[in-house]
Amino acid sequence: MIRFAVFGRAAALAILFSGAFTLSARAQEVSEAQLAAARDAIASLNVTDRYDNILPNLAERLKAQFIQASPNFQSQISAVVDEQALTLAPRRADLEREAATIYAKSFSIDELKVISTFFNTEAGKKLLTNQPLVSRELVKAAEIWATGISRDLTNQSSEKLRGIIDSTPIQAPVIDPAPADAQAAAPAPAKPATPAPAKPATPAAAPAKPAAPAAAPAKPAAPAPAAKPAPAPAPKP
Repeated sequence: MIRFAVFGRAAALAILFSGAFTLSARAQEVSEAQLAAARDAIASLNVTDRYDNILPNLAERLKAQFIQASPNFQSQISAVVDEQALTLAPRRADLEREAATIYAKSFSIDELKVISTFFNTEAGKKLLTNQPLVSRELVKAAEIWATGISRDLTNQSSEKLRGIIDSTPIQAPVIDPAPADAQAAAPAPAKPATPAPAKPATPAAAPAKPAAPAAAPAKPAAPAPAAKPAPAPAPKP
């Protein structure tokens, strides 16, 4: 199942690449004279050289996918994919025709001839060879230049604005006075009531002293002495 899935993805990729160039070339029809001049121009510019590794890279990627799915057939997979890649190599011409069509629609025949003539000279070839290095150096120079421009613009503008802003006194806004009769008719604004001064808060009462301990319980009263009986009256004679 895995092998069929990988094969399906590979087939879809091949169909996509084969159909893209065919449809595009049909959509952009130009004369053969324009194409011939454009081919000379792109050959002198080495326009399509950067795409030489597309087919080999696709083949290596496809082999890796097949081998991952079926590691026991590594040699057979490599042989089959390489064989099929060689059969597709002639279709490199489709890319060349597509590039020539783009240039033919962008430049006239005379302009294409001038381009191919110049870039076939020693100066033109040197320009192509040194162009990547020149571009990198130009980017660095532009960054340094932009930094200096930004610094000087900030400093000079700040100096000018400091002289303008600091030397101009700030004026109070002018209030248009109302007519005298309007002032007389207008009621005087009520004065805000003056709040009564707050009385100082009465200090809290001192904490009550702790109550004295309860008195000791009273001793029981001593019993009153018993009354003595009155003496009996003496007998009369």
